[in-house]
Amino acid sequence: MIMKRRLAFFSILIFSILLNSCSKKNSADSESGAEKDKIILGFSQIGAESAWRIRNTESVKEAAEEAGIKLLYENAEQKQENQIKAIRGFIMNQVDVIAFVPIVQDGWEAVLTEAKEAGIPVLVFDRKIRPEFAVLYSGYVGTDSNAEGKSAADFLEKKYEGMSGPFNILELRGTDGSSASDGRFEGFHGVIDSDRRFNVIYSESGDFMRSRGEEIARKILEQNGNSLKIGGRKIDIIFSFNDGMTLGFLDELERHGIETGREITVITVDAQQEAIDRFRQGKINCVVECNPDQGRLIMTLAQKLVEGKGIPSITNISEKVWTEFDEDAEIAPRGY
Repeated sequence: MIMKRRLAFFSILIFSILLNSCSKKNSADSESGAEKDKIILGFSQIGAESAWRIRNTESVKEAAEEAGIKLLYENAEQKQENQIKAIRGFIMNQVDVIAFVPIVQDGWEAVLTEAKEAGIPVLVFDRKIRPEFAVLYSGYVGTDSNAEGKSAADFLEKKYEGMSGPFNILELRGTDGSSASDGRFEGFHGVIDSDRRFNVIYSESGDFMRSRGEEIARKILEQNGNSLKIGGRKIDIIFSFNDGMTLGFLDELERHGIETGREITVITVDAQQEAIDRFRQGKINCVVECNPDQGRLIMTLAQKLVEGKGIPSITNISEKVWTEFDEDAEIAPRGY
């Protein structure tokens, strides 16, 4: 009788082990299948040169996780050759979609042709490439740099309405050859160059970097007896193509006791929190937003591409402009 009970017990135990093993195997197979069904997005970012860029990357990572999309991320560290290598790696890994922020507008034809031949759709975002390459990628997602530059010029036209001038402008460009810098330049000059009161008497590229903004300010002050002048002419307006350069430039001016916001008008592009804080302090007169939160748009378009649906050739993200004329402007915490 005892022997029969033992045999029954061991039979039940073995059956339970086998059942549990099958259950685990089925669960693992199910998880493996779910993983295989995930869209794979290859994402090449240009780097982490600013708080804005870091937030831009976070936006993509957060949106991918939210959408259940597997992300292969590569940081190009400001080198185009690293981006081209990353894109070729994505092609070899047979990702479903490629998204990348082009450092500059030229030099993409060969690698984008390779992606097209491999049947992998490509999304260009945040910065544009040359229009002649449009047949090689599916669409652009991001900001309208030309409109951002025009907004800066429109603010100056309003601020100096009815004044005779002349007004001398110091211009801090971004990375030359990038669509962000070139677009802001074209949008700004498309308005300001037709108004003879405004003269850009100094223009230099700071590569969108805070350290370069500081360096440029230091050089100008050293050459002009610690005064913000160029060739004996005082600067009335500073237009900087991004907050990083703006903040670096203003840091150096403050160290020399030079105040901005009253006699010196400052316009900046991005709208990161530190720039907004200085805007509220009256040290910056106009902030043109460049919205970094582009991740959800990218995921939405990537899903459509995988489903074989068409997408717009250009999808611009919404942006705002805050000026000294906006009393008690509501500006949500930036998060970057």
